[in-house]
Amino acid sequence: MEDEHEDHGHSTAAWTGVGIILLGSAVAAVAVLLPSLLLGIIGAALIIAGAGAGKVLSMAGYGSKGHHAQAGSLVDAPDESGAETLGKS
Repeated sequence: MEDEHEDHGHSTAAWTGVGIILLGSAVAAVAVLLPSLLLGIIGAALIIAGAGAGKVLSMAGYGSKGHHAQAGSLVDAPDESGAETLGKS
C-alpha cells in the first residue's frame, strides 16, 4: 500500500476559496429569482474574489503541502547558487 496520503486539497486556502465561491453562487441565484442586475454583479464579483482568495492563500503557504514551492525545496529552473532542479532543461 502507498504510505503517502492524498489530501485532495483539504486546506485553509481551499475551504476559504470554496466558501466565498458558494456565497457568490447563492447571491447570484437570488439575483436570478429577483431580477436584479446589482445582485448579479455582486454575486459574480464574489465568485471571482473567492477564486483569487484561494490562490493568494495557497501562495501564502495555507494550501496543500507539496503543491507549491517551500523554502529549501527543489526549484524548477537552475539558479546561480547551484540549486538542484526538476524537469527537463
